[in-house]
Formats: sequence, structure tokens, C-alpha cells
Amino acid sequence: MRFAVESDLPAIVAIYNSTVPTRQSTADTDMVSVDSREEWFSRHIPNKRPLLVHEHDGRILAWVSFQSFYGRPAYDHTAEISIYIAPEHRGKGLGRMLLAEALAMTQSLNIKTVIGFVFSHNEPSIRLLSSFGFETWGKLPDVAEMDGREYSLSILGKRVNE
Repeated sequence: MRFAVESDLPAIVAIYNSTVPTRQSTADTDMVSVDSREEWFSRHIPNKRPLLVHEHDGRILAWVSFQSFYGRPAYDHTAEISIYIAPEHRGKGLGRMLLAEALAMTQSLNIKTVIGFVFSHNEPSIRLLSSFGFETWGKLPDVAEMDGREYSLSILGKRVNE
């Protein structure tokens, strides 16, 4: 895994967009553009809230991001984590490897608590986070609506550093 650079953004967006039709990993209902993600990209600071990519043979297969939670100073030691994997590499253990690497970085990033917002029907992601000791800290029932169906959002969290 390495820190993302701006030239990685098209691959990052392509992986993200691959999840939109699945209604499994994002509440975006339409594909996003590279231009629309530039500001989001710029908010990722390598030594505080990095955006990381996993590259193999010159191709980006997955990405991981840490984002600030709630945008207020009292939450500076809490970060939201997101992991997105190219479709052909899902279900092969890459998510487990990336989550382990990302959690190992938390102390140097001054992160004490990691949270994940996961659709409650996204069982693979809930299983992955749970296998690393994340617990369900809350559930927001039927807060998302896509294609005429309502979906719940689970909030999973883990204290990683004291």
C-alpha cells in the first residue's frame, strides 16, 4: 500500500463507481466523475487522514481512506475508514490484508477510534470489520432509499489506541 497521488484518482473513481450499481457499498445512486472527487481527494493528508492505494503490476486494485469524523476538533482522534476493491479482486482476502495494514497505521496517524458506516445488508463488510474486533455501535433503520427500497446503516467501531 502507498499514499495515493493525484494521477491515481481515475483508478480510485473507477473502483468506487464499480460499487454504485450493487447498492451494497455506497449511497451514491449515480456514477461520480473524477472532477467531482478532486476536493475529496485534496482533503486526504498523508500524515493525518491518508488515502492509500494497493497496486500490483502497475494497476491499482483497491484503495483505503481515513476521513475525519464529524468535522469538529473534539473528534480529531476518531476517523472513518473506507475500503473499496476492484470487482475481480473481491472475496480473495485483499480486504483483510488492507484493513490490517490500515489499522497498523493508526497510532502514527494519532487515531484512537476507527468507525465504519456500512449498509446493514453488506454482510461481507460487516464480517470483515467484526473479524478485526469492530462492534456494532448503532444502527440507523431505513435511512437510505435507492431504487424504491429502504436500507439501514450500521455503525461499527473499534478503539485502536489509548
